[in-house]
This record gives sequence, C-alpha cells and structure tokens, in this order.
Amino acid sequence: MEWKHATSPKTKKFKATRPTKKVMMTIFWDSKGVIHIDYLPNGTTMIGEYYAKLLKQVRQSIKVKRLGIIRRKILLHQDNAPVHTSRVAMTAVQECGHELLPHPPYSPDLAPSDFHLFPRLKNLLRGRRLEDDDELTAAVEGWLGDQNVDFYRSGISDWQTRWNKCVELGGDYVEK
Repeated sequence: MEWKHATSPKTKKFKATRPTKKVMMTIFWDSKGVIHIDYLPNGTTMIGEYYAKLLKQVRQSIKVKRLGIIRRKILLHQDNAPVHTSRVAMTAVQECGHELLPHPPYSPDLAPSDFHLFPRLKNLLRGRRLEDDDELTAAVEGWLGDQNVDFYRSGISDWQTRWNKCVELGGDYVEK
C-alpha cells in the first residue's frame, strides 16, 4: 500500500522473470584446443575430492587427445581457490605427474579462461534463451569446437605475456 495524490501516475509493476539458472563448467585446454570439459551436477558443490577425481580424468583425456605428451611433465595452471589447494587435490596433482605453476594472489586476470575464453563465450550466450542444460552444453561445446587452433594458441600466447608481466612486477597484481 502506498500514499499518493489522485493525479499521481499509476505505479509501475515489474514483471517477474525466471531466475537465471547456472551451470558450473570446468574446462582444461591448451594451445591446440579443449582437452577436457566437466559440468558439475546440479545441487552439488565443487570439493577437493571431486576436483582430485577430475584431475585424474583429465590425465586420461590427455593420453587420448595428446598422444605422447603425457610422458613429459604437464604444466598445470590453476588459481588459488581452496578446492584447488586442498590436500586431496594437491596429492592428485602429484600423482598425475603434473607440474603446478604458482598463481600469485590477487591476480585474477592471470587465468587464461578468465580473460580469453569465458568473455567470448559469454558474448555468444548473452541474450539467448536456452530451454535446458543439454541445450546449453550443446551450444557451449559447439562453439568451443568451432574455434580454430589459432584461437587457443593466442589465448596461451596472451597468458605468457601476462605471466612475464607478473614476474617483472614481482608477483603483484596483473591487469591487462
């Protein structure tokens, strides 16, 4: 209820919109393209055990998609999220034989997915109404598959530039 004059304009009521549903995607990629994609099941939370299992799945995907490369050390770059730095996840990194690259605190713009991949993916999805999770994953995976090797190579190249800038700054905040 509200008080107003008889000549006041009618109050505008906003239409209720459907809440935006979110899907959590974890993607592992390199200069040649996508290695592994995982979608966190609805209603679950990413925890160390889940991530450790995911790292082992990624190792299997590398064996299939990047023949011969598994014999060399795989460089893994991830941020300092608690799930990534949990004891079980760090044990999985060692068991998989990955070399973990350090991620300086307070440098969110250093993760290639954050500055290269996800902004472009958001542009694709902006304004689109997708009926369900399957339609969303099909759109995402279709777009990722349509990107040529140069797209992924430029993301890694930009990451190397940012990484070097971070080293020059002694680990301080890196922005563009």
